[in-house]
Amino acid sequence: MIEKFEGIILNERDYSESSKILNVLTKEHGVIGVIAKGCRSMKSELRSVSEKLIYGNFNLYYKEGKLSTLISVDIINSFKQIRKDITKISYATFLLELTEQVFKQNNNKDIYELLISSLTKIDEGLDPMVITNIIELKYLDYLGVSPILDSCADCGGTNSIIGLSVIKGGYICNACRTTETIINEKSIKMIRMFYYVNIAKIKTIDISEQVKKEINYFLDEYYDEYTGLYLKSKTFLNNLCQIC
Repeated sequence: MIEKFEGIILNERDYSESSKILNVLTKEHGVIGVIAKGCRSMKSELRSVSEKLIYGNFNLYYKEGKLSTLISVDIINSFKQIRKDITKISYATFLLELTEQVFKQNNNKDIYELLISSLTKIDEGLDPMVITNIIELKYLDYLGVSPILDSCADCGGTNSIIGLSVIKGGYICNACRTTETIINEKSIKMIRMFYYVNIAKIKTIDISEQVKKEINYFLDEYYDEYTGLYLKSKTFLNNLCQIC
């Protein structure tokens, strides 16, 4: 029996001489393994829909807990603008890999919606670093290690917040600051906004390079300290950003 699931391909790997195994994050059943038989053949109708970042309705011979078989895909969005740009595709690849790892630890269905919203916004031309940082911050909730962004992480006070402390786990005030760097006031306000913003409702992004770099640096360090996630795509992304 053929069943239809909305989903997005997180990654792919070659299987036999002409097929692929796809990991598809679905709205209904989380991550499922799917075999796309013969899709590497130039004449295969599955060739163009068996790639990572394909988002659509997947028609499958579904086998719960086993490898399902791909019949066809009704594409919702192939994120064409992302695919045209090395920077955008690098951020998108990182988001796909990060999402898979976060979903392994917490299979909350909201993770799926966050991923789709973020890729849609990047495809529409919004700043990929900012959108990625918003997702990274929101995902920390599902990993159970969110930073404290409502008060000083050390004393609990709300006055004179001047920085972000990875070791102390969030905002730091002037009285509790030791070696932490004083950062831009806008960075302090913006990272809290990142945590609460609805990505789907973002229309434009106007953030200075300094603020972007300060928030991105904090999140990189925070992930290293608390999540245990070390992703190849993140290393490539960081190297690419240094070149750019």
